[in-house]
Amino acid sequence: MNPRNFFAELKRRNVYRAAVAYGVVAWFLTQLTTQVFPFFDIPNAAIRFVVIALALGFPIAMCLAWLYEFTPEGIVRSEDLNPAEVRSARRATGRILDFIIIGVLLLVIAMLIYQRVPFRTEIGETISPKSVAVLPFENRSEDKANAYFADGIQDEILSRLSKIADLKVISRTSTQRYKSAPENLREIARQLGVANIVEGSVQKNGDSVRVNVQLIKAANDSHLWAETFDRKLNDIFSVESEVARAIADQLRAKLTGPEEQVIAAKPTDNPEAYDAYLRGLAFAMKSESTPANALGAQKYLRQAVQLDPRFALAWAELASATAFGYATLNLQPTVALREEIRHAAETASSLQPDLGEALFARGEYYSNCMKDYDTAVRYFEQARQLLPNNGRILQELARASRSKGRWDRCDAYFNEAERVDPRNVAMLTQRAFSYIARRRFPETLRKLDQVLNITPDDPYASALKAGVALMQGDLPQAAALLAPLHPNPDQTQVLEIQIYQAILARRTDQIIVRLKEALAEPNPALGYLNGELRFCLGWTQDVAGQHTDAKETWRQARSELESFLKEQPENYNLVSDLALTNMALGDKAEAMALAERVVAANPMEKDTNIAPRTIETFVRVAAQTGETDRAITALQKLLSMWGGARFRIPLPLTPALLRLDPMFDPLRNDPRFQKLCEEKKP
Repeated sequence: MNPRNFFAELKRRNVYRAAVAYGVVAWFLTQLTTQVFPFFDIPNAAIRFVVIALALGFPIAMCLAWLYEFTPEGIVRSEDLNPAEVRSARRATGRILDFIIIGVLLLVIAMLIYQRVPFRTEIGETISPKSVAVLPFENRSEDKANAYFADGIQDEILSRLSKIADLKVISRTSTQRYKSAPENLREIARQLGVANIVEGSVQKNGDSVRVNVQLIKAANDSHLWAETFDRKLNDIFSVESEVARAIADQLRAKLTGPEEQVIAAKPTDNPEAYDAYLRGLAFAMKSESTPANALGAQKYLRQAVQLDPRFALAWAELASATAFGYATLNLQPTVALREEIRHAAETASSLQPDLGEALFARGEYYSNCMKDYDTAVRYFEQARQLLPNNGRILQELARASRSKGRWDRCDAYFNEAERVDPRNVAMLTQRAFSYIARRRFPETLRKLDQVLNITPDDPYASALKAGVALMQGDLPQAAALLAPLHPNPDQTQVLEIQIYQAILARRTDQIIVRLKEALAEPNPALGYLNGELRFCLGWTQDVAGQHTDAKETWRQARSELESFLKEQPENYNLVSDLALTNMALGDKAEAMALAERVVAANPMEKDTNIAPRTIETFVRVAAQTGETDRAITALQKLLSMWGGARFRIPLPLTPALLRLDPMFDPLRNDPRFQKLCEEKKP
């Protein structure tokens, strides 16, 4: 056959049109299956089958286009039609194919335009296409106790991704607040400020593990990639590495050589040690920062390093979890515990000097245990180079800057932390503390409202809002905010704000009952804080006129507090509590000695966050023991400083609090004190 006649015949029989229509429809079906099949957990093999079937179907479709024509009577072989019918049928077929091509092309164009519309955050900022959040993985194991394992796999994948500098990866403290496989992905992505979401599930059965992972473009809920992995426990690290690398490839992230090595790293060869590590990590990841969770994390992380003494990552996490409890939760901050933190951090660094988590742990030791913020910042900045998406590092840098009085730098670090960890209520609450310390009440309330938008039932945020009302002298507003709160025994700071409100209002009957109930069976995990609460009980009894009962309560408080002093001689909260307790019992010499001791041990140049708190302790002791001149001189200094707090409540003194607090009653007739009680114009 003449080639020229052959190609003319192809055109006449609409084969070209059929080829174009088939190609466009095939492409559309391929896109549809790759996005829809993973949503229903249909294996990737089904998608591959569709693609192969479409490819094999192409020559068949072309043969059918050559042999058959569309007619009003249906599909008829070309040879069975007379020439006039053939011309009419082929024109009709051509029009049908044209409509199919145009219709599908319009759908394709609409899809492409939609996919390229910039995705934006809630405040209208454009979101980077290389941004991703890893949501909690669903636990599909028959044993629901294996939920820790699913959480651990999710966190390990997130951890590997977060070490890629070319990606923006949201921290786990923000993503863990969402459920697995939620329906409103687009809204979640907007809240987190990301373009892509990773979902997954984990099924553990003995030593076998099945992991399903999918990467979804949030703007249009399209599935960019999905895979199912069936592995043994001793090969689970390869899954985490493969997933991280596949996601990075899909998002076109550039990996450096060191990043490639970090993603492929196998932290331990001991499955039992890794299991203990994941159990400890599950406790550390819990959103509630309670003594029970902190102790649970320490327990399992200690097991992990005992099972594999060369498990550097577990040593680093042990140091971090223990340092957090040491500083933030005051879990028996003994010299021995501080040495354990130092040993764990240094062991992690010696085993793996370039491990970002180890450098971070060294920084936490110097920051939380030694209050050596300059050294801590050096380690944090080194860790930041290796962990570019780690919100914890930025939060610790902000806190270190705050403790040195570098407020602009503190705010800048918090801004960066919110970018990668926007739903971390602990970090947002810390930022509220920074505003409280500067007595910037409008910013404080806005940040606390942000916390309550994320966790509406957060008792601490509500209690802090009540604290802001107290600092402005609004007792009814504080009472209204505190009335619905019923803190559990771990939430001592919430309880202490309720205690302070009752004392300022001089209505202590109800809080006395609650404190007696709480102290009837003290929580051992609270350590010396039980003695602090007992001092508060004595204070409420004294305000209520129950002076004999108050004295007996304070004697019990002193006995409890002194039992902790030998092992915790540098615990400024404990020493402050003892100073106030001796003051209440009339032991002026011991009270003043302890108050002076805690002030001397915490000068402003060492920590601008702690120093005002110790000065406030001194002011209270001096006011109650007849040292009026010293009390007012120190108070004048304190009111011009950032920060200050009663016990562990982050409420700096204000003129309104001076007017209300009964501990300052001995100063009320002094004109100098009266002047300090006057509200000053901003």
